[in-house]
Amino acid sequence: MNSFAAIAIVIATFFAMEGVAWGSHKYIMHGWGWGWHRDHHERHDRMFEKNDLYALFGAGMSISAFAIGSPLIMGAHAWEPGTWIGLGILCYGIVYSLIHDGLVHQRYFHYVPRGGYAKRLVQAHRLHHATVGKEGGVSFGFVIARDPAALKRELAEQRKAGIAVLREAEEV
Repeated sequence: MNSFAAIAIVIATFFAMEGVAWGSHKYIMHGWGWGWHRDHHERHDRMFEKNDLYALFGAGMSISAFAIGSPLIMGAHAWEPGTWIGLGILCYGIVYSLIHDGLVHQRYFHYVPRGGYAKRLVQAHRLHHATVGKEGGVSFGFVIARDPAALKRELAEQRKAGIAVLREAEEV
């Protein structure tokens, strides 16, 4: 496989992972997997959350793809694109961790962006956390953030329709 194809696979996988993360967040974490995700939406002073267990699934996906692409593991049956898919998943996981856990929730470092896309990411995710419970909500992605003004309008509509309950301090 040539370098261009390998890089294209890594980039395509990275962006596809935003869709996987969005769907997993909306339908699993805010659905039947709420038991692990709940503590992420509640204030606490613990270093780790049950929600962190979801990272193991992302790591498992990446490791599995690397294994499928590895001649050391699969021998002659190795599928080379698996290596590059695994790398794309790994890159997404690193960016996710830096943005979500680091920038938004400030678990690793303390930096408050004053403008640009980083500020938009923080605002969008804070609006995600504006709801009480798993119902309703906006901004389920992690790397792609919609306009915060549009998200506020959507939250207000959900509140008015009785779909979402907003935290008092975050009411729109």
